[in-house]
Amino acid sequence: MSLQTTRRASAVRSLAGTVLTTALLVSAATACSSSPGTAAGTAAPTSAATGAPGATGTPAPTGTPGSTGTPGSTGTAAPSTAPSTAPGTAKPTATPTARPTTPPAVPPKATSPGRTQTLVDGSTAEIQDLGNQNYRAKIVSRGSVLATLETNNSDTGLDANDMFVVLSMDGQVHSWMGGAQQGPGTFKLAGGWTAKVTKVGELHYRAQILGMGNEEVGTLVANQQDDGAVANGVYIVLSTGGRISAHM
Repeated sequence: MSLQTTRRASAVRSLAGTVLTTALLVSAATACSSSPGTAAGTAAPTSAATGAPGATGTPAPTGTPGSTGTPGSTGTAAPSTAPSTAPGTAKPTATPTARPTTPPAVPPKATSPGRTQTLVDGSTAEIQDLGNQNYRAKIVSRGSVLATLETNNSDTGLDANDMFVVLSMDGQVHSWMGGAQQGPGTFKLAGGWTAKVTKVGELHYRAQILGMGNEEVGTLVANQQDDGAVANGVYIVLSTGGRISAHM
């Protein structure tokens, strides 16, 4: 065999070997592609990354900012639309308002049970201590209250149909009948006192109590209600009608 024939035979064997190798590669590729998700999942990233000529894979599209993203996209996720609170602008919390406290009610000062005293006409005086040297006396007859006397830092008196009653600042009650003199005018009283009675207005009289030397020692004023006083053991009553009476 000539050298040319030998080279041709070698070339034919080489070509046959190449065809056989190619057939084996194709068989192997076909076997690999039959496995679910293996060949396709591997080929696409390789083609996109290398960009080799003849590759059938198409590069995955690049994501557009703001898009919601397709599988495989590299785009940036759209910013959240939920409201955010900037630092230092937190919504103030409401401060509970304290309920005003109501102070406990102060019970009224209890008055003493008092005492009773029979008056000169047979009626009764019910006397109560109001405190601070003040007293109240109710004149009661047959279950009915006929009049009420109350001291207000001074003695007081009453003309009750010619029965005269004085309630003093120490809670003592003194009563007597008659002995009235009608003002205006000047009158001698029990105990050596003199009363100068003047009319000021309707149901309004004044009595100046004068001593031995005609000096004024006190004044009674009956203005819409009777008045009374105690002067050295002498009880005096001046009515709103200008009647004055005294008793020891």
